[in-house]
Amino acid sequence: MSIENEFWRGKRVLVTGHTGFMGGWLTVVLKEAGAKVSGYALAPPTEPSFFDSVGLSRLLDGDARGDIRDRMMFSEVLREQAPEIVFHLAAQPLVRQAFREPVETFDVNIMGTVSVLEAAREVPGIRGLVVVTSDKVYDNREWEWDYRENDRLGGREPYGVSKACAELVVEAYRQSFFAARNVGVATVRAGNIIGGGDWAAERLVPDIVRAFSSGAALIVRNPSATRPWQHVLEPLRGFLALAEGLTLDPSRFAGAWNFGPAREDHKPVSWVVDYCARLWGEGAVWKTEGDARSPYEALRLGLSCSKAELRLGWTPRWRIETALGHTLDWYRAMRGGGDMLEETRAQVRAAFCGAAKELQLQ
Repeated sequence: MSIENEFWRGKRVLVTGHTGFMGGWLTVVLKEAGAKVSGYALAPPTEPSFFDSVGLSRLLDGDARGDIRDRMMFSEVLREQAPEIVFHLAAQPLVRQAFREPVETFDVNIMGTVSVLEAAREVPGIRGLVVVTSDKVYDNREWEWDYRENDRLGGREPYGVSKACAELVVEAYRQSFFAARNVGVATVRAGNIIGGGDWAAERLVPDIVRAFSSGAALIVRNPSATRPWQHVLEPLRGFLALAEGLTLDPSRFAGAWNFGPAREDHKPVSWVVDYCARLWGEGAVWKTEGDARSPYEALRLGLSCSKAELRLGWTPRWRIETALGHTLDWYRAMRGGGDMLEETRAQVRAAFCGAAKELQLQ
């Protein structure tokens, strides 16, 4: 079943970070919806990569390579592609890498966002701009209730702080420059994203797949840490609904938005690993190996998504068991030499089935 609808048909969209995991999935979703999609990013960050596995270059209407901090080059691409909607995902996305490379992380995640916003100011045809940050932007108190969009921003580690700063940058540009032009600008904060095609180092599901595929024992650093796990397609449904809202009613839909799973799917790392081990079968073993030198990691983090539910009509659809099942199915298909673009499209259609008219202006 197609997810195409009138709003997205022929819409010119530019995605920064389209060679990455989430940006790649977003590109496929937009093409399935009927949009004309161009991208701006560095080369795929891993080998293998989602971008190469699905042959994403074949789908794109423009594929520019460059650093988002190169404002002159990015401005040229914006003028050439003349997008109506921009999704900004290009970033340094890894928490532990941020400990090793804090200066680079701050530079990419903060000044890279400044570069994108500053370049976008010069393109009159842009109607909506969605900046993807992180659920880690909040001043995490490790409390039991979930964080809302108006809760305090903060952080105890470089990655979260870099994304919290990006949130402040976006708000400053929105109020100072874009609001007067009636351009809708929003930030989106998603939970722990899983899905096929993620090969990043030091992320749980890619680590699971690498270990289980090789028959090696998976090393788990912090099995009791609880996270809001969700399949990558869940927040992407919200991103598309939000972008549509931003162009229809910018003042109503501008600002920050959470997209996370149901409360029941906030699970400890150990639960996720055990469930994946049962799905995988033979060769799936893991053990805990603590390290006193390991950097800070929050034990609990949850998102309240009542704003998205009330204003966008968005709710999570796939429980964590379904999300993990689709994720491992994707990796198994790749190991078996399957057509990964078709596998990806099939999962997109399953997630979006019936979602074409999901946006509800409340």
